[in-house]
Amino acid sequence: MNLSHLDAQGEAQMVDVTAKPSTARTATATGCIQMSAAAYQAVLAGNAPKGDVLGVARLAAIMAAKRTPDLIPLCHPLPLGGITCTITPSPDLPGFQLEVTVKTTGQTGVEMESLTAVSVGLLTLYDMAKALDKGMRLLDIHLVEKQGGQSGDFRV
Repeated sequence: MNLSHLDAQGEAQMVDVTAKPSTARTATATGCIQMSAAAYQAVLAGNAPKGDVLGVARLAAIMAAKRTPDLIPLCHPLPLGGITCTITPSPDLPGFQLEVTVKTTGQTGVEMESLTAVSVGLLTLYDMAKALDKGMRLLDIHLVEKQGGQSGDFRV
């Protein structure tokens, strides 16, 4: 198997994308956080000790997408054209689902940006609500869909 992030000697390298055409690319990732019913109700009502948990988590997710190459060593810095973050209450968990869609026109995809955004958004949600429930669990972080690029479209 030929791994694009390894050179002929097996050393890590950043993939050279300079010859690839710039195309429109989109990626959507999702994940959930499960918490106690009391913590869920407090976050939903806006009564958590640290304030607007969902608003801060949404901003953290957006910021994380923009900083992905600073966190993931071989990611290319990309000009992101759009980032959408949606947080949906999930009373059955109880908890919240976070979904992030990232868009760019570039030579490589934005899967890592959407996955990083979801991860950091959920971690921020944990941080903001940990006074209410330290046993919260991050669940099922995954890529839902990607569009564009040489490998084509993907949907779970």
